[in-house]
Amino acid sequence: MGKNPCIKVCEFKEGVCLGCGRSRQEIRDWKRLDKDEKRLLLAIADMRLLEACGRRSY
Repeated sequence: MGKNPCIKVCEFKEGVCLGCGRSRQEIRDWKRLDKDEKRLLLAIADMRLLEACGRRSY
């Protein structure tokens, strides 16, 4: 679970990376998180990205 979720799409909107769904602070903190904290953060980031996709206007 130590693998970084970054996909090299570092574009931020409203403080959240559109590539991985994490905030800048969460990205900085990643290496210090334990396995359970990383799992929780990934779940939260996924929810942010899903929510962001729902807000797009086509």
